[in-house]
Amino acid sequence: MNTAKIEEVVADFVALRKRGVNLIGLCPFHNEKTPSFTVSPAKNRCKCFGCGKGGNPVHFIMEHEQLSYPDALRWLAKKYHIEIKERELTNEEREAQSMRESMFIVNQYAQQFFTETLHNTQEGQSIGLNYFHKRGLRDETIVKFGLGYSPEKRDTFASTATKAGYNPNIIAKTGVCYSTDDGRLVDRFWGRVTFPVHTISGKVVAFGGRTLQNNPKAAKYVNSPESEIYHKSDHLYGLYFSKQAIMQHDSCILVEGYLDVISMHQSGIQNVVASSGTSLTTGQIRLIHRFTSNVTLLYDGDKAGIKASLRGIDMLLEEGMNINVVLLPDGEDPDSYAQSHSTEEVEEYIRTHKVDFIQFKTNLLMSDTSDDPQSRAHLIGDIVRSIAVIPNDILRSEYLRKCSEMLKVSEQLLVSETAKLRRKYAQEAYSRKQQNSSATVPEEKDEDLPIQVQSVSQQEETTKSTSNNPLYNKEHAIIQFILRNGEKQLLVPEDKINNTPAFTESVIAHIKYSLQGDGIEFTHPLYKRIFEEAAQHDSDPEFVAERYFLSHPDAEISHLTAEMCSDRYILSKLFSENSSEERNESAVLFEQTTRLVIAYKQNIIDELLKQTMEQLKDPATAADSTYYMEVMQNFKFLKETQQALNALLSQYGFGSAALNI
Repeated sequence: MNTAKIEEVVADFVALRKRGVNLIGLCPFHNEKTPSFTVSPAKNRCKCFGCGKGGNPVHFIMEHEQLSYPDALRWLAKKYHIEIKERELTNEEREAQSMRESMFIVNQYAQQFFTETLHNTQEGQSIGLNYFHKRGLRDETIVKFGLGYSPEKRDTFASTATKAGYNPNIIAKTGVCYSTDDGRLVDRFWGRVTFPVHTISGKVVAFGGRTLQNNPKAAKYVNSPESEIYHKSDHLYGLYFSKQAIMQHDSCILVEGYLDVISMHQSGIQNVVASSGTSLTTGQIRLIHRFTSNVTLLYDGDKAGIKASLRGIDMLLEEGMNINVVLLPDGEDPDSYAQSHSTEEVEEYIRTHKVDFIQFKTNLLMSDTSDDPQSRAHLIGDIVRSIAVIPNDILRSEYLRKCSEMLKVSEQLLVSETAKLRRKYAQEAYSRKQQNSSATVPEEKDEDLPIQVQSVSQQEETTKSTSNNPLYNKEHAIIQFILRNGEKQLLVPEDKINNTPAFTESVIAHIKYSLQGDGIEFTHPLYKRIFEEAAQHDSDPEFVAERYFLSHPDAEISHLTAEMCSDRYILSKLFSENSSEERNESAVLFEQTTRLVIAYKQNIIDELLKQTMEQLKDPATAADSTYYMEVMQNFKFLKETQQALNALLSQYGFGSAALNI
């Protein structure tokens, strides 16, 4: 920490220029034309006055490279040639780590071999390089993505790698080659151009190979098989090159193939990734979610392919993503469209043709639906099933309202059907959980995701202990809200009764004063600890609750934070299309924070009233007239407090539904 200089760390990613005692440049975390990203060498901190992101060198690397706190320290240590001493590995751990590292080394060697073959051999130039040029790729693009060519002789790479000293068993484990029954090592990608697949940190983890022959029996694409380092459901092609652009635009464009990504990048649109020819998986969606909550699906005009991709929309919704869909003109795909249009034309087309998933799904399915009531019912049911998987209550409500308007169906009916489906999904999830109660979550293998995991039985034990206290659910909701929004400013409206003007304060401060005023403390020890620590850091201008607790040294706290923040949603988007009522985020934050606090207080009062009623029923209480009167006075006080909380709800216009959290 003493060695790392903020100006040196930031300068690796941002062009800085002097302004007084500080340095300034364009923010790497959002799009801007006027520099607002300030670096202070004296304070060893940076801050963007546009988006608010920044911090010390570790915070900057964590945000910029999407690394955990320990991995950010390792990144800085490597930059400044500082040795980090970690605990000694067991023999089993050392062997597994050695195997994984060896496989990455073999993959890197293979990538270099394919690249050199493409550029420096007659066969590579005449076949592979010529193919890429015909597809419209420039040399700098080919080099950037590490594209290559594997010779037609079926053991060229295998023999070259073994002669260079690489272990044949490890070569086979990577999947670059495979062993025949007679023990020979054969190249998997012979006669194909190659596309290396990278991890988030840039390591080559797998390959895709495209055949250039017109053999109908040969598979067009061959991909690396699953291995100890490669699980295709957890990787997205192009993410290593796209992650910064995705964060800057706060949006990810999802396409299908390798060349779709490469051509879009070449055209200047870089926030693009592909699922590498596989159906979209939950792991891939969560990978996107680490960088943004907003996804634009870019489809060509193939109707059959689009319908097959509808399942991916529901999976994105289930993970709390905000989805737009863009259909390209007939006969075009992202590759061809990017090749034949300028950057501005592609961006303008996406901007003017994107629709939300309800409008897209309605338009698509309506084309197959006549005025037949059964067909319409099927269409409505299909859309409601998609809405039902959305985890955010407010967003789900907004989509139901829009669906009601578009399809001319009663909103109350849609709400009722959605509630039935959600109960059904909850019951199915509970049944699956019961069936798998003895199973364990496999240990995470990806070196870019050093996440500590619990077994299902451990998680159930935590859930069981949490459910013993009826207040824990409300405390859970408040802590979750603080982790997502704690540092944000809310607007407390004017109080005409007490002659108090409107003012702003942080979500954390508002909850803190609301609870302290009534002498309330959290009962769950972990939630109490998180709340107290958040309150202590609230005055720190650099404090961001989610980032702080995600990198917390206590693994239990960082793991809980990751779970609670996995389906975050941007509040301001909820009302961006509401023409009848313009509301800013600070007002929405006040409403939601107040609802949470009042619901929590109501629960406390309910529990105290239950206890008081039990006391009044106790014969021992009735036998002591003085004690009985004290209990009655306490009961009266609790009822009055309950009425006061209801009055507060009415004062802010929330209504009784506010407590349905």
